[in-house]
Amino acid sequence: MYPRLWQTFMRLRYQLFQVRSCMCLTKCSDVAVIQNCLSKENELRCRQQLQRHSAAYASKKPSAAILVSLCTAKGEPAFLFTLRSSKLKGKHKGDVSFPGGKVDPSDDSIVHTAVREAQEELGISVTEENIWGVMRPLFDGSGMMIAPVLANLGPVESLKICANKEEVEEIFIIPIHHACAVQNRGYTHFRLRGQYYYTLPVFLNAQYKVWGLTAVASDTTLALLLPGIYISMMHIVHQH
Repeated sequence: MYPRLWQTFMRLRYQLFQVRSCMCLTKCSDVAVIQNCLSKENELRCRQQLQRHSAAYASKKPSAAILVSLCTAKGEPAFLFTLRSSKLKGKHKGDVSFPGGKVDPSDDSIVHTAVREAQEELGISVTEENIWGVMRPLFDGSGMMIAPVLANLGPVESLKICANKEEVEEIFIIPIHHACAVQNRGYTHFRLRGQYYYTLPVFLNAQYKVWGLTAVASDTTLALLLPGIYISMMHIVHQH
């Protein structure tokens, strides 16, 4: 698609997204759905949908896993994020992230990898019943395959968090209703060899900006939790 035509298309799409989002979040019924998005009924529906992604891991094993962490804070559904330590090596130091890391040879599964990393970074024990399933794989700029494991950690007030200061600088939450609000959402277009390539989400106006693969995992989670209410702006051109 030609750049100018694509820019016009995305501008109109975003305007529609703003109108629809504002309409959605002013309806009392939708506010109630967001408040109850971690209900047992919705959990069951999400678990069933996540089973479809198992085939994506049949032919290729991921190199890393993250624990996409849901929780409640004062009864409100929320994401639990970490701020990576600025002492770490590599380009991702100081970034907002979910707990996670590379697969260890001793790990029994990708779920085990995500749970182990959460324990190492946050000092928390994540049980099997906390795990909802594994979402479709993510790929970083180098092509590394990452498995996002979705879990509900329960009330954050009950978590006995003991952060590893060598890896985690800070822990914070963003309520689901905040992440869904149109004024707290943005997007970034990326180009490759002069052509539009993909659009990724950005979450704004919280303690820290959420971007990159962490924003992609958050966006995917919101679309799973709130079909028909959360409107994703993420778009990737598939190359053939």
